[in-house]
Formats: sequence, structure tokens, C-alpha cells
Amino acid sequence: MHDFKLYQSSKITIKQSILIQVDSGYQGIQQTHANSQLPKKKTKLKPLTKADKKANRKLSSKRVTNEHVIGKLKCFKILSCRYRNRRKRFGLMVNLISAIYNFELG
Repeated sequence: MHDFKLYQSSKITIKQSILIQVDSGYQGIQQTHANSQLPKKKTKLKPLTKADKKANRKLSSKRVTNEHVIGKLKCFKILSCRYRNRRKRFGLMVNLISAIYNFELG
């Protein structure tokens, strides 16, 4: 399932005041959330300008730290696979894993 389809099916609403920086997997999110930033895409007839490339690089450099943290957290099998336990405890599990990650950083 694509990122944006998964976002739509989750029925999660994000306040319009919050800035969302997403990758190209979220094409179409601007219709549901006006305060979102997507990388510019080139077309066959219209290549990217230097300013567009610079803006894309700036956006990806902001997002890369989050992507690295998500990658580190996914070394825990509970976050990388389908969760098949009680939903009630999922938040607790995520908090514990985040605490372990933060402990390793400090």
C-alpha cells in the first residue's frame, strides 16, 4: 500500500497549523492538508530549475534525521513487523523502545 493511501485509510487528522514535510509518496496530500511540503518533480517537458533542486535538497536534509531515527527504531522487530498483540499496550511498547533509543544516544 502506498504511503498516501495508508494515511487516508487511517482517518488521522492533522491540524492545519502543523507543517508536514513528506516525500513524493504523498502526492495529493495538498488537497487534504494545505500546510504540507512536497519535493518538486520534473516532467518530461519541464526539467527542474536550480532553485527547485536546491529546495528539494533542503527539504530532504530536514527529513533525513527523522528517517534515520525511524530506521534505528525498526531494528526492533515489534516495530518492523505487523503488531499482533493487544492494542492497549502498543503505546507502552513504543515508549519503552523510544526510551531505550534515547538512552543509547545519551
